[in-house]
Amino acid sequence: MNARVTKPVGLTPPVASTVHSSTVLRVATYNIHKGVRGVGPRKRLEIHNLGLGIEALDADLVFLQEVRLFHAREARRFDHTWFGWPEGGQAEFLAPEGYTSAYRTNAVTRHGEHGNALLSRWPIGDIGHHDVSDHRFEQRGLLHVPVVWQGMTLHAVVAHFGLIHSSRVRQVHRLAQFIEAEVPTGEPVLVAGDFNDWGEKLDGLMQHIGLTRAMPPAAANATPTFPSLVPVFALDRVYMRGFRCLSTLVPRGTAWARMSDHLPLVAELEPA
Repeated sequence: MNARVTKPVGLTPPVASTVHSSTVLRVATYNIHKGVRGVGPRKRLEIHNLGLGIEALDADLVFLQEVRLFHAREARRFDHTWFGWPEGGQAEFLAPEGYTSAYRTNAVTRHGEHGNALLSRWPIGDIGHHDVSDHRFEQRGLLHVPVVWQGMTLHAVVAHFGLIHSSRVRQVHRLAQFIEAEVPTGEPVLVAGDFNDWGEKLDGLMQHIGLTRAMPPAAANATPTFPSLVPVFALDRVYMRGFRCLSTLVPRGTAWARMSDHLPLVAELEPA
């Protein structure tokens, strides 16, 4: 059974629903923790609530990390619960009506796999994937999806960087090589995801390769997204080329905190 649950108490849209200006692109990035929270007998399935949350974000593009295509053990565990493990992949399940989903695997594990996804309101082109794994203990990749928005092509790259700073530095260099090889000069780029940059050390490296962090002009500090219950670290980010940032927000509340260990980050952008 794949029907979504009734809207959980406290889950409200981060801002009132609006009709976007034709010059404003609303993007969100969200690490969904594979759609499951808790451990042992307290483990619970959150993928249905995540579907409601993602719809409430009302974003043109949603960059997702830790998304499953399949996982045999979790499917067996939750298949006979009231709402059940979704048929098919989580990316397709989470896509609101009218959106297209793109997905590629990063990591293969004993019982399944997980990777990055993009949900798009706008037409997409050929889906690409680039391995940026730095060592055998962490399988990491970049999902590349060209998106046609308002008559222009922008390049959406979903990223999930490593847990070690030196790995992240090397992954920035590989990102730069990927953009140089795959993205035509001058075309806009959005790189969004979970960068695991606990020490706030990547912005300078990203600027060096032509990517600016999406923050409103008056913002002194980025809004934290992790851990979701009491966020302290701004691990989830949008980096951009060819855009300027108008605003960012991170929805808060009990319902948002329970669905994943990360909170989503929403940014409104316009062409530079």
